[in-house]
Amino acid sequence: MEEEVKKNSGQNLGIAALITAIVTFVLAAIPCVGIIAIIPGIIAVVLASVGLSQASRNNSPRGILIASLAIAVVACMISFSQIFVAGKIAQKADKWPGKIEEIVNDVQNDVLKDLEDANVSIRIQSGDEKVEINTNTKKEDRVQTLEDLEGDKKSENDSATVTISIGR
Repeated sequence: MEEEVKKNSGQNLGIAALITAIVTFVLAAIPCVGIIAIIPGIIAVVLASVGLSQASRNNSPRGILIASLAIAVVACMISFSQIFVAGKIAQKADKWPGKIEEIVNDVQNDVLKDLEDANVSIRIQSGDEKVEINTNTKKEDRVQTLEDLEGDKKSENDSATVTISIGR
Protein backbone atom coordinates (compact mmCIF):
# COMPACT_ATOMS: atom_id res chain seq x y z
CA MET A 1 0.00 0.00 0.00
CA GLU A 2 2.80 2.42 0.84
CA GLU A 3 4.46 1.69 -2.50
CA GLU A 4 1.32 2.80 -4.38
CA VAL A 5 1.21 6.02 -2.41
CA LYS A 6 4.89 6.63 -3.10
CA LYS A 7 4.54 5.90 -6.82
CA ASN A 8 1.63 8.32 -7.20
CA SER A 9 3.04 11.18 -5.17
CA GLY A 10 3.01 14.40 -7.11
CA GLN A 11 0.60 13.08 -9.74
CA ASN A 12 -2.39 14.99 -8.36
CA LEU A 13 -0.34 18.18 -8.46
CA GLY A 14 0.74 17.22 -11.98
CA ILE A 15 -2.86 16.95 -13.19
CA ALA A 16 -3.78 20.25 -11.50
CA ALA A 17 -0.69 21.90 -13.02
CA LEU A 18 -1.49 20.48 -16.46
CA ILE A 19 -5.08 21.78 -16.40
CA THR A 20 -3.92 25.19 -15.15
CA ALA A 21 -1.17 25.31 -17.79
CA ILE A 22 -3.62 24.51 -20.59
CA VAL A 23 -6.01 27.24 -19.37
CA THR A 24 -3.05 29.63 -19.17
CA PHE A 25 -1.98 28.78 -22.71
CA VAL A 26 -5.50 29.38 -24.05
CA LEU A 27 -5.73 32.73 -22.22
CA ALA A 28 -2.25 33.77 -23.37
CA ALA A 29 -3.17 33.15 -27.00
CA ILE A 30 -6.06 35.65 -26.86
CA PRO A 31 -4.93 39.20 -27.71
CA CYS A 32 -5.37 41.76 -24.91
CA VAL A 33 -6.59 39.06 -22.50
CA GLY A 34 -3.23 37.30 -22.59
CA ILE A 35 -1.75 39.81 -20.16
CA ILE A 36 -3.79 38.36 -17.29
CA ALA A 37 -2.58 34.85 -18.16
CA ILE A 38 0.54 35.51 -16.10
CA ILE A 39 -1.35 34.79 -12.87
CA PRO A 40 -2.52 31.24 -13.70
CA GLY A 41 0.83 30.68 -15.44
CA ILE A 42 2.74 31.33 -12.24
CA ILE A 43 0.32 29.08 -10.36
CA ALA A 44 0.90 26.28 -12.91
CA VAL A 45 4.68 26.66 -12.65
CA VAL A 46 4.52 26.48 -8.84
CA LEU A 47 2.23 23.42 -8.89
CA ALA A 48 4.47 21.63 -11.40
CA SER A 49 7.63 22.49 -9.45
CA VAL A 50 6.22 21.24 -6.15
CA GLY A 51 4.93 18.10 -7.89
CA LEU A 52 8.35 17.50 -9.47
CA SER A 53 10.07 17.80 -6.11
CA GLN A 54 7.65 15.30 -4.56
CA ALA A 55 7.99 12.92 -7.51
CA SER A 56 11.80 13.03 -7.45
CA ARG A 57 11.90 12.24 -3.70
CA ASN A 58 9.72 9.18 -4.15
CA ASN A 59 11.02 8.13 -7.56
CA SER A 60 7.55 8.58 -9.14
CA PRO A 61 6.76 9.19 -12.83
CA ARG A 62 7.30 12.78 -13.88
CA GLY A 63 5.88 12.94 -17.44
CA ILE A 64 2.71 14.92 -16.67
CA LEU A 65 4.66 17.25 -14.39
CA ILE A 66 7.29 18.04 -17.03
CA ALA A 67 4.62 18.54 -19.70
CA SER A 68 2.64 20.90 -17.48
CA LEU A 69 5.78 22.84 -16.58
CA ALA A 70 6.74 23.21 -20.25
CA ILE A 71 3.24 24.37 -21.28
CA ALA A 72 3.10 26.82 -18.36
CA VAL A 73 6.50 28.32 -19.18
CA VAL A 74 5.60 28.75 -22.88
CA ALA A 75 2.25 30.32 -21.95
CA CYS A 76 3.97 32.73 -19.53
CA MET A 77 6.44 33.74 -22.24
CA ILE A 78 3.56 34.46 -24.63
CA SER A 79 1.85 36.48 -21.92
CA PHE A 80 5.03 38.46 -21.16
CA SER A 81 5.44 39.20 -24.86
CA GLN A 82 1.95 40.74 -24.90
CA ILE A 83 3.03 43.05 -22.08
CA PHE A 84 5.91 44.31 -24.25
CA VAL A 85 3.59 44.75 -27.24
CA ALA A 86 1.13 46.70 -25.08
CA GLY A 87 4.03 48.88 -23.89
CA LYS A 88 5.08 49.66 -27.46
CA ILE A 89 1.50 50.53 -28.37
CA ALA A 90 1.30 52.84 -25.36
CA GLN A 91 4.54 54.57 -26.45
CA LYS A 92 3.18 55.18 -29.94
CA ALA A 93 -0.28 56.21 -28.70
CA ASP A 94 0.78 59.82 -28.12
CA LYS A 95 1.23 60.24 -31.89
CA TRP A 96 -2.16 58.78 -32.84
CA PRO A 97 -4.38 61.70 -31.76
CA GLY A 98 -2.36 64.07 -33.95
CA LYS A 99 -2.68 61.78 -36.96
CA ILE A 100 -6.40 61.33 -36.38
CA GLU A 101 -6.82 65.09 -36.11
CA GLU A 102 -4.96 65.56 -39.41
CA ILE A 103 -7.23 63.05 -41.13
CA VAL A 104 -10.36 64.72 -39.74
CA ASN A 105 -9.12 68.12 -40.90
CA ASP A 106 -8.34 66.77 -44.37
CA VAL A 107 -11.81 65.27 -44.69
CA GLN A 108 -13.40 68.47 -43.41
CA ASN A 109 -11.46 70.57 -45.93
CA ASP A 110 -12.44 68.21 -48.76
CA VAL A 111 -16.12 68.41 -47.78
CA LEU A 112 -15.99 72.20 -47.56
CA LYS A 113 -14.29 72.40 -50.96
CA ASP A 114 -16.95 70.17 -52.48
CA LEU A 115 -19.69 72.29 -50.92
CA GLU A 116 -18.14 75.50 -52.26
CA ASP A 117 -18.29 74.11 -55.80
CA ALA A 118 -21.80 72.66 -55.44
CA ASN A 119 -24.74 73.51 -57.65
CA VAL A 120 -28.18 73.46 -56.07
CA SER A 121 -31.25 73.02 -58.19
CA ILE A 122 -34.74 73.03 -56.69
CA ARG A 123 -37.76 72.27 -58.84
CA ILE A 124 -41.31 72.37 -57.56
CA GLN A 125 -44.13 71.26 -59.82
CA SER A 126 -47.79 71.17 -58.98
CA GLY A 127 -50.06 70.35 -61.90
CA ASP A 128 -49.34 72.90 -64.64
CA GLU A 129 -47.44 75.29 -62.36
CA LYS A 130 -43.69 74.90 -62.15
CA VAL A 131 -41.09 76.83 -60.14
CA GLU A 132 -37.38 76.21 -60.61
CA ILE A 133 -34.57 77.71 -58.56
CA ASN A 134 -30.94 77.21 -59.56
CA THR A 135 -28.10 78.31 -57.35
CA ASN A 136 -24.41 78.24 -58.07
CA THR A 137 -22.10 78.42 -55.08
CA LYS A 138 -18.82 78.87 -56.88
CA LYS A 139 -16.66 81.40 -55.11
CA GLU A 140 -15.77 83.33 -58.26
CA ASP A 141 -19.45 83.88 -59.08
CA ARG A 142 -20.17 85.14 -55.56
CA VAL A 143 -17.23 87.55 -55.69
CA GLN A 144 -18.39 88.88 -59.06
CA THR A 145 -21.95 89.33 -57.75
CA LEU A 146 -20.66 91.25 -54.74
CA GLU A 147 -18.52 93.47 -56.97
CA ASP A 148 -21.50 94.14 -59.20
CA LEU A 149 -23.63 95.05 -56.20
CA GLU A 150 -20.94 97.30 -54.76
CA GLY A 151 -20.44 98.95 -58.14
CA ASP A 152 -24.10 99.92 -58.47
CA LYS A 153 -24.90 103.11 -56.60
CA LYS A 154 -28.16 102.71 -54.78
CA SER A 155 -30.02 105.16 -52.70
CA GLU A 156 -30.34 104.68 -48.98
CA ASN A 157 -34.03 103.84 -49.28
CA ASP A 158 -33.46 100.85 -51.56
CA SER A 159 -33.73 97.57 -49.76
CA ALA A 160 -34.29 93.97 -50.64
CA THR A 161 -35.68 91.21 -48.54
CA VAL A 162 -35.06 87.60 -49.30
CA THR A 163 -36.96 84.98 -47.40
CA ILE A 164 -36.00 81.34 -47.61
CA SER A 165 -38.13 78.79 -45.88
CA ILE A 166 -37.45 75.13 -45.74
CA GLY A 167 -40.21 72.92 -44.51
CA ARG A 168 -41.90 69.66 -45.03
